[in-house]
Amino acid sequence: MKIIKLNAIDSTNTYLKSLNKEVTLEDEVIVHAKNQLAGRGQRASTWQSNPGESLTFSVFKRIANLPAENQFLLVMLTALAVKDVLNEIKVPNVTIKWPNDILSRSKKLCGVLTENTLQNTAITSCISGIGLNVNETSFENLPAATSIRMATEKKVDIDEVFLAVVKSVLKRLRSIPVANFQKIKQEYEASLFRKNKVSTFERPSGLRFNGVITGIMDSGALLVEHESGELESFQMKEIRLLY
Repeated sequence: MKIIKLNAIDSTNTYLKSLNKEVTLEDEVIVHAKNQLAGRGQRASTWQSNPGESLTFSVFKRIANLPAENQFLLVMLTALAVKDVLNEIKVPNVTIKWPNDILSRSKKLCGVLTENTLQNTAITSCISGIGLNVNETSFENLPAATSIRMATEKKVDIDEVFLAVVKSVLKRLRSIPVANFQKIKQEYEASLFRKNKVSTFERPSGLRFNGVITGIMDSGALLVEHESGELESFQMKEIRLLY
């Protein structure tokens, strides 16, 4: 494991992707930025972070020919790895909001962005970018955000949290050669925010409807049961969970 620490960078994922094009990266390289200026999330959103109070880093891991159709396994393993650490430090009510936001008491604590390198029909490496709120005590204009400190009412050692999450992510990713996809999927589904609860969703058109999250497909698509009993699957940009 090699850790590269930077004072400021636009995006740790972008930095690692560029570095991987310039040189042959060794396995398990982590880039940690004290200040990330243009962090990215899903749906082209940005990740806001406070230097010294939050963690922004990316983990590069070589993968032994994982079939491309199983790429959601990397998303699940990374999200579950973060959840493992949060559970260990007694963060309350930790859930995963599909596909890869980590919540505590229904408020966003962490965002994950996984990007893969493919060769033919197999994944050969992945970059898991993680933004984790650690010691913030307030968020301006972000009522749905929280931090470890706010959730636990205790200030924590940010370096200890960083190393714990890195080790947890690498442990999960190293398990890929022997990982049972369906078992991991079941663990992920059991952690899903608002699973088996009536929720309100919105389509890209703005149309809203009520439904119940029942799980995910192997592809990572979200399965929602309509009030009529009909089951429909959604890709990431095809639906938004409102409440």
